[in-house]
Amino acid sequence: MTGGPTEVSGGPSRRERMRAGTVEEIKQAALGLIVLHGSANLRFTDIARSMGMTAPALYRYFADRDELLTALVADSYHGLSDALTATQDTVPADDLDGRFLATCTAYRTWAQRNPERFALIFGSPVPGYAAPPEGPTAVAGRRLMEHMVDLVTDTAERGRRGSPLVPEAEEALMLAWATVHGFVTLEAYGHFDKLEQEARDRLFTVQARLAARTAGLAPPVGQV
Repeated sequence: MTGGPTEVSGGPSRRERMRAGTVEEIKQAALGLIVLHGSANLRFTDIARSMGMTAPALYRYFADRDELLTALVADSYHGLSDALTATQDTVPADDLDGRFLATCTAYRTWAQRNPERFALIFGSPVPGYAAPPEGPTAVAGRRLMEHMVDLVTDTAERGRRGSPLVPEAEEALMLAWATVHGFVTLEAYGHFDKLEQEARDRLFTVQARLAARTAGLAPPVGQV
């Protein structure tokens, strides 16, 4: 018999699990500080202090603040994409209008529940930070946009795409996304706070329908 515990073959080692746990703890500490002070003021010294660590110890896990920010932004993109995927899967594949509206609603709901992550992706640029052009944030961002691309492709393949307001497919998609995103951003930063929730919900539905019409995902006005 051998003494002591053994690692499960094929799974992460105990050291790898501990490292992954610490990395996640660092990310959560950073997000907490971003909520309090904003991403522009994120410093390793503050993260380390909040965790009871020394700042040099953080460099064992992230090369610098920019690498940590890149990881947080990529995580945020993937979290949003996961939310959209989960929502789309609850709507029948042939209910294209319902799937589009559900996707837009999931986008809005995620922003409401994750304001600090939404700000990381779409807020003001962090001074001195530039995401790697082909790094994890680029990959995650493309995955996010693929949701709307897939909806348009599926609609076209089923022969149910109407006449888009903008003929060029790529431009139509960007305008449709901007229509929804514009509302979500204004709401996230409190510009609709004077409106009752019911009124905001109605206004958002109108915006989502307009976005669908822009991309040819809804029939022209007056048609079924």
